[in-house]
Amino acid sequence: MKKLMRALAGERQDIPPVWLMRQAGRYLPEYRATREKAGDFLSLCYTPELAAEVTLQPIRRYGFDAAILFADILLVPQALGADLTFVKGEGPRLSTVTTEADFARLGPAADVHATTAPIYETLRILRDALPADVARIGFAGAPWTVATYMIAGRGTPDQAPAHKLKDENRPLFEALMQRITEATIEYLSAQVDAGAEVIKLFDSWAGSLSAEDFDTYALEPARAIIGELKRRHPGLPVIAFPREAGARFKGFGPATGADCVALDTAVDLDWAAREVQSEVCVQGNLDPALMVEGGPRLAARTREIRDAFAGGPHVFNLGHGITPDADPDHVHIMLDALRGS
Repeated sequence: MKKLMRALAGERQDIPPVWLMRQAGRYLPEYRATREKAGDFLSLCYTPELAAEVTLQPIRRYGFDAAILFADILLVPQALGADLTFVKGEGPRLSTVTTEADFARLGPAADVHATTAPIYETLRILRDALPADVARIGFAGAPWTVATYMIAGRGTPDQAPAHKLKDENRPLFEALMQRITEATIEYLSAQVDAGAEVIKLFDSWAGSLSAEDFDTYALEPARAIIGELKRRHPGLPVIAFPREAGARFKGFGPATGADCVALDTAVDLDWAAREVQSEVCVQGNLDPALMVEGGPRLAARTREIRDAFAGGPHVFNLGHGITPDADPDHVHIMLDALRGS
């Protein structure tokens, strides 16, 4: 069984499996060359041969234990009918959903496949192209995080537009959340059919939800998505990432059915080993800034995280995505420290 699958099944390993969030990205010169060939970011996502190529690049360079599909969480809003563009240096821009009329223009969840079909083709290419011991990860954004972009039309520092709509027009907000949840199930299920062996659900902005709202709009949608995916695909392992959940990381795995909970950089290692890893596999949680810094602090922290979670199932990763200013050579420092003494 592949190392990642063994960890997600609850097996402790002396050297944990390792992959990095955003491991196919702008810190790699070969990625930048392929993106230039594609012309723009969305063309890269929707050209299966090129998307597969950038997915494979970090595997060739580093020998990670898993490859995560190259795509973007905002492809689901686009598949539902939102206008989507990426502005260089500024990030995504979407048409907004703030009124009932905006919501009425969205398509049904079952129709997302017309737009996302190239993503499934990328997975079919990867199924044949990846080494036999490398696990294939599919992913999507969690409904709350996706909704924040759809409501604001862009990323925001505090998700204020989404909170405002949630507080002022709860029926519309909940209808949007339900549509995203249904579309996410369809999209991820099709990824599994195309070759994904593991699914990761990214809730990047979960930490901005209050305790009550966290249960309603982070935990419950994750439970619905994971439950339906496991009903359709028995035995499918799922990694959940409710970023900045703090104490609410405890219990999240059992409550949602996730096999692994990914931890952000703020989580205390001893607490997580005691309170979270005792429930499920944990993933994380090296600070991406250390991939920029490199050197002895990177090696030392890598070993510290490995050793803190040595008593149970663990997937080594970052606490958030690797940044464009990371040095590719520093990944080797991390890998040597993780796999050495």
